[in-house]
Amino acid sequence: MNSCLSPHLPLPQGACTKLDWYPSRNDERCRVTEWTCSCRSVYYELCQAGGLGFVRRVVQGEDPAVAETPRVRLAEARVMWRALLTGLAR
Repeated sequence: MNSCLSPHLPLPQGACTKLDWYPSRNDERCRVTEWTCSCRSVYYELCQAGGLGFVRRVVQGEDPAVAETPRVRLAEARVMWRALLTGLAR
């Protein structure tokens, strides 16, 4: 039985969209509105900052790495998020 409360991403679908990932803006405050479970080595967060949305990818481990998609309108960020949650994007 899985005791995790947050969603886990399914395997990527055959023709999944490749998202653009850029280094994190560590100096910028943002609000995390949704997230996937951090029990996996890679987890994702849907974030908002300055009226825009983006997805943050966190790779855990000895040398953690944080990357983010470009800032887009909130509606577009939610589309990216849904694509991640359904395996249609990575």
